[in-house]
Parts: sequence; C-alpha cells; structure tokens
Amino acid sequence: MAESAVDRQMIHDELEQARATFHQLLDGATDADLRRGTEGTRWTNGQLLFHMLFGYILIRPLLTLLRVFGRLPPGAGRAFARILNAGTRPFDVVNYLGPVGGAKILGTRRMGTAFDRVIAWLHRRLDAERETDLALAMHYPTRWDPFFRDVMTVTDLYRYPTQHFDFHRRQLTLPGER
Repeated sequence: MAESAVDRQMIHDELEQARATFHQLLDGATDADLRRGTEGTRWTNGQLLFHMLFGYILIRPLLTLLRVFGRLPPGAGRAFARILNAGTRPFDVVNYLGPVGGAKILGTRRMGTAFDRVIAWLHRRLDAERETDLALAMHYPTRWDPFFRDVMTVTDLYRYPTQHFDFHRRQLTLPGER
C-alpha cells in the first residue's frame, strides 16, 4: 500500500484531542463560569465555546466551496476571495452575533452533542477523501480569520478548525485555563 502524502492520522488525532478538550471544558464549567467574560473578546465563555464549535461546523460549507472553486481557473477563486474580503465588516457582525444567540439556543449539553457529531462527520469525510482531492486549493478571504491563508487546500481546511480552537481556548477564563 502506498504511503499517503497527507498524514490523515495526525488530522484524526487533532480532531479527537479537540473533542476531548471541548468536553473537559464544558464538563468543568459552572453556569457562572460560562457567563463570565473572556480575555480579549466581547463574548462570554459560553459564547466563545459556541464560536469554537462553529469553526468546525463551518468546514462542511467551506469544503463545498473549495470543491467548486478548486476546479475553476484560479482567477475565479481570487475574485471570490476579494469580494468576501470586501464584506469583512458585515461578516464581523454576524461572526459576533452568531455565538451570542447560538450559545443560548444550544446550551452546554447540546453543544457537546453537536461537537461530537461534527467531529464524527469530519472523521468520516476525511477517510473518504481521495488523495487528489486533498490537494485541491482555492483563494480564501484572509481578512476574515487569521488562520485563513491566501490559498488553502482541502487538507488545510481539515486542520483549520483546530488551529482556530486552540487560539480561542487561550482566551477562555474557565477554571484551569488561565
């Protein structure tokens, strides 16, 4: 069997580590902890946890976009990324308000269940990826997120939410996180 150019097991391990950490954070937090503000954001701990979950949920539509634009001439993806970068201000508003409502709607128990479901989906999807598809790439709006690079591959997208997760974890003010 030929060795894969992409270390899928490393990505699987990152996803599982994030899943375990997310549950530890949820299980160790009281309602008061979840209502407390975070370090460097306007969100509460509960809202930031939802935002961290949402980073994983977004991979499904981002993969769909990449599969479309990754097969088009590079100029199409570049133009799309420029349009999205131009809409950074409205994106920032939605990006802030989404977790404010999402944390209230889901609550901690359902956030944990949603995290498990999205990680399971990512594992299945990653296992089903053809090697050639892992190399598909497109331009991304670099102003939307510090972990978006100008050009990202499918493999990069599988690794992105854990980078996002680890970054925001440092902003939590939950017991044991500071």
